[in-house]
Amino acid sequence: MKKVITYGTFDVLHYGHIRLLKRAKELGDYLIVALSTDEFNALKGKKSFYPYEIRKELLKSIKYVDQIIPEENWEQKITDVKKYGIDVFVIGSDWQGKFDFLKEFCEVVYLERTDGISSTKVRNEIQQSLDGTKHETI
Repeated sequence: MKKVITYGTFDVLHYGHIRLLKRAKELGDYLIVALSTDEFNALKGKKSFYPYEIRKELLKSIKYVDQIIPEENWEQKITDVKKYGIDVFVIGSDWQGKFDFLKEFCEVVYLERTDGISSTKVRNEIQQSLDGTKHETI
């Protein structure tokens, strides 16, 4: 069985996330998603709209996802790859080159982001509809 892992916050779930998960699953037989905990997000200076348990529940409902584990720190990736017998590490192309150190342990694939969508864009569009203002989106 070929195992794939990806990492992320997966906040304000949108079609870009679904496409990433679909493409990641196509690279193997079993997809593990390491979901950033609220505490880890705080260390990164991020605050999710939804708490960890809600984001986990949403991910569980996606047919491409076989298992969800908590992402609690930057350093756990090598440990996760070894512990779960990972063959392919997948992440968005906005991280290009940053995880090449994992090539010693598994294949590393950077997938292109889906054009025109991001959690930031979704949040901004919701805010625009609520207050009638225009915010910068990516």
